[in-house]
Amino acid sequence: MTTGVTIRTADDVASLAAVADYFSDVWQTPRTAPPYPAEVLHSLVHAGGAVHAAYDGQRLRGASVAVLGAGRGTYSLVAAADRGLGHAVKQAQRDWALGLGAHTMRWTFDPLVGRNARFNLVKLGAVGTEYLVDFYGPMTDGVNDGDESDRLTVTWELDAPTASYDAEPRGPVTATAPDGDPLTRRDERHIWCRVPEDVVKLRAADPAQALRWRYAVREVLLTAFVDGFRATGMTRDGWYTLTRTEEAA
Repeated sequence: MTTGVTIRTADDVASLAAVADYFSDVWQTPRTAPPYPAEVLHSLVHAGGAVHAAYDGQRLRGASVAVLGAGRGTYSLVAAADRGLGHAVKQAQRDWALGLGAHTMRWTFDPLVGRNARFNLVKLGAVGTEYLVDFYGPMTDGVNDGDESDRLTVTWELDAPTASYDAEPRGPVTATAPDGDPLTRRDERHIWCRVPEDVVKLRAADPAQALRWRYAVREVLLTAFVDGFRATGMTRDGWYTLTRTEEAA
C-alpha cells in the first residue's frame, strides 16, 4: 500500500457524507447533487454492501462502493481514486469480496477512456465481457455530459492469478478512425481497436468529434463481441486487444 495511506470501510454518517462529497468532486457535480448521495451509500452498507475509503492522514483520496451479486459474485458500483491509489482501492474491494466467499467482481466503465481500460484489463487482469449501448441514458455530470453513456462490462476473477494479453497491434488496417488514422487492425485470432488519447478533453473541446469516436468504437466492439471476442488488453498508446475465445475459435 502507498506509504501513509490507509483504507478502511466507511459506515458512519460523517464518513459516508465525505465519500459522497469526494464523488461529487470527481464527477464535477455540485455537492448538493452528488452522483451517490450519502443516504444511498448508507442504505447500501445496511444491505450488506461495502464502502471503502482511502485516507492520507485526514484527507480522503479515494473511495469505492460494492454490493453482493448473484452466483457468489460481487458488483462494484463505483470506484475512484487519486493517482497511484486505484490499485489499493480495488484490492480492498477484492479482500472484502473474498472474505464473503465471492469468486468474481464485475463493473462497467467508459470504453473510450483508455487509461481506465489499461488499469482494468492489464493491471488487474479483468476481461471485458459485455458491451452496453447508452447504458445510463443521458448523463449531466461534468465528465460525461453531451455524450452517449456506452459502457464495457469487465469480469475480474478474484482468486485467479493476474493475467492479460497485451500485444502491439499488427496485421492490415481494416477501418479508419475519425481522426483519419487507423482505427482497427486484425489477424486470425485478434482484433485491435484504437480509442482517442483523452476522450474527456476531446468531449469538452469538440463534442461532435467525441461522438464520432463513440459510434466508431461501438461498431467495432459490438461486432467483435457478437463474433466471440473479448477485451483482454490495452496498450499504453490506446489500442484494445480483442481476443477470440476458445469456444468461438
